[in-house]
Amino acid sequence: MSDRAQTLCQEFNIPYVTDLSDQLFVREKTQLIPYSLAKTRRALPVDEQDGLLIVALEDPLDLESLEAVRCFTGKKIKELCAPRDAIEAAIEQCYHQKEDAASSLIASLKENSSDDLTETEGYDLLAQTADSPVIRLLNIVLAEAIQQGASDIHFEPSEQGLVIRYRIDGVLQLRHLPPKELQTQLITRMKVLAKLDIAEQRLPQDGRIKLKIGGREIDFRVSTIPIVYGERVVLRILDKSNIVLGLDRLGMASEVLEKFNKLIRLSEGIILVTGPTGSGKTTTLYSAINDVNSPEVNIMTIEDPVEYKLQNMAQVGVNPKIHLDFATGLRHILRQDPDVIMIGEIRDKETAEIAIQASLTGHLVLSTLHTNDAPSALTRLVEMGTACYLLSSTVVGVLAQRLVRTICPHCRESYLPTQLECQDLGIDEIQPFYQGRGCDHCFGLGYKGRHGIYELMVMNHAIKQQILKSADAIELREVALKQGMVPLRGNGADLVRRGITTSAEVLRVTRGYEGE
Repeated sequence: MSDRAQTLCQEFNIPYVTDLSDQLFVREKTQLIPYSLAKTRRALPVDEQDGLLIVALEDPLDLESLEAVRCFTGKKIKELCAPRDAIEAAIEQCYHQKEDAASSLIASLKENSSDDLTETEGYDLLAQTADSPVIRLLNIVLAEAIQQGASDIHFEPSEQGLVIRYRIDGVLQLRHLPPKELQTQLITRMKVLAKLDIAEQRLPQDGRIKLKIGGREIDFRVSTIPIVYGERVVLRILDKSNIVLGLDRLGMASEVLEKFNKLIRLSEGIILVTGPTGSGKTTTLYSAINDVNSPEVNIMTIEDPVEYKLQNMAQVGVNPKIHLDFATGLRHILRQDPDVIMIGEIRDKETAEIAIQASLTGHLVLSTLHTNDAPSALTRLVEMGTACYLLSSTVVGVLAQRLVRTICPHCRESYLPTQLECQDLGIDEIQPFYQGRGCDHCFGLGYKGRHGIYELMVMNHAIKQQILKSADAIELREVALKQGMVPLRGNGADLVRRGITTSAEVLRVTRGYEGE
């Protein structure tokens, strides 16, 4: 269609552009027609010049869509053509909630909670008509959080009222302070959507919400817990369209990626991924099993809970209510003739022992541990009661990781660091570093997006010998570094040199973890 459209545009002298993001109405989110009309017709008013409404279309011969826009707006029309993906991207940009939409609604509710507010057109989020201010407010908050790339939404009752915070790029940010009288209604609304018991306010509850926004299905994992000032609710946003699957897309250094790719293609052994909560361990495991997934391989997982459903593999969710824990589920998985087993987390001696037995009997096992660095994972397993000789025989590699925020490309600028700043990163010579100044694109933070830093310890003869002598994490680390392991901070320093992240970010996630 694109080549044909360009040819027709040349014949009829119609302007043709490939990007609409800089058009006035798109930039300022001016909505002259309903979202449904723009989405169905792929027609979008993008500007107005000399009394003519400029309407972007995919097909220059689509006179029916032009007429629909003309009838709705009552204005004279001038045509502009663009590719389909450019029009769809402009529609989503134009009809996303404005940055201050939730704040504006909260302000109006505070002034007069009985005002009859009209719902903003444009989202299929919670498809029913939202006549209630509480429903409208929750819709806007959810849509805004998704638009801003939040991973979690916190609804926190306090003495003064409800506090709403978003976790964006791993850092919590205060967003809204709704009126205190809306607190109970908002929390009840979320519990209804998650099919929780609204009468039970003394015990923690867990549930899920499935919604649609802009044609995408998005799941929310809901957790409630009673605190002094009411019920605290946290929503974990599980956006399937945002999950990055594929080890080559995680930002690993080429040497680490090559070694890790070899490990996940072994027929047996244990591969551990370590790091604190929210460091991307599960995404790495998903990427690994997705890369080895094929009709010839039987992959089974046991997780708590199953966050993303993947094709062509059996995923089991832990359920304590029916006594289905990691150890129990793992025993039954071994009877299902698996080739690759993914365990969400090794939490106890029993699970560790079954994972080791699975490895010894010819299975590849992937799992996570909550430790600060790669060598500490082996120390933790020994502390759980696992024999050192079993670890040296089964564990083939340990990957430690963190997520650092990346510098916003729109406000990135260079500066000259101090000598101490370079020394902290292990950089000998002073050279230009980069930082974000803060702009509208990154909400004044100077960061936008995240990037992984990795530390891979491949089990070789020297490290195995050290485990048999002593599983002390410091001694293991010294041996691993002599064997060529690049530490987390070393990988982070490379990202700083390349202008991907800041020295402050690398030091924030690695300080105190490497004995420095």
